[in-house]
Amino acid sequence: MSEMTATLRILEPFPGIFAYYDGRIAGKRLHAETANWLDDGAYALGVASYAVVDGQEALVYDTHISLDHARAIRAHLEGLGVTTIRVVLSHWHDDHIAGNAVFSDCEIIALKLTAERLAQNREKIESADPPISPLVMPNTVFEKRLDLVVGTQKVELHHFAIHSADGNVIWLPEQQLLLAGDTVEDTVTYISEAAEIGMHIVELTRMRSWPIAKILPAHGDPDRIASGGYGPALIDANRAYLQRLTGAITAGEEIDPSLKSFAAEEIASGATLYFAPYEKVHANNIAAVKAAMDR
Repeated sequence: MSEMTATLRILEPFPGIFAYYDGRIAGKRLHAETANWLDDGAYALGVASYAVVDGQEALVYDTHISLDHARAIRAHLEGLGVTTIRVVLSHWHDDHIAGNAVFSDCEIIALKLTAERLAQNREKIESADPPISPLVMPNTVFEKRLDLVVGTQKVELHHFAIHSADGNVIWLPEQQLLLAGDTVEDTVTYISEAAEIGMHIVELTRMRSWPIAKILPAHGDPDRIASGGYGPALIDANRAYLQRLTGAITAGEEIDPSLKSFAAEEIASGATLYFAPYEKVHANNIAAVKAAMDR
């Protein structure tokens, strides 16, 4: 294990479902003391990639925050006897695609929208801090839905325009298990496309209509992920946060700058868990939504 992956935890919330979790470690940074996407946007909040394993086949959901993390995922899978790996990308953001190059010899599946976003932002991604260079692109694209089989397991990929226009979730219908990427998040969603919140709320309502038993998000509490994930109330909590935020701004009301009190109802219910670094996310969300609604 490299120094970069010294704090990587491999969790198994369900048989054959692995979470590769890193971050949420107070005072520790992986890349630099100066602001950067890896430490501030992913590691500080905690981030997980996943794998669905059945026999000698595996489906990797996101390639994590570095090449070293991706290598660790691949080494773990090969150690389990996996000989065939496919990759699915949840969306185009850096902390989900940074390890693509380690899987360049595999099928890399993404929404057509994701491929377009990656192509449009290639220069920015390859010159980011830290850089993701060369950016390895998906080689299989789809729109709306794609059905797969991993070993004997049915797997569905579905488009949800939540958090980012190109949100792509994995649905395991037999287990009623949703691998959610960034479409839902604990403590609160990070608003990256503030002008599209209305669509995000509609899409969260659509997601809530599914017969979901458990949810495994990309950003959440490691202990809750390890013990089987979140209930569908996480969807309600994320939707309520967006509705409360936009409702207050529309009404010209002052927004409580404290996330702990602004989201007190959802935290008290156990739908989400309070994690102090999300106070900064809340502050950024307030600023982003105000700016979008002022346009």
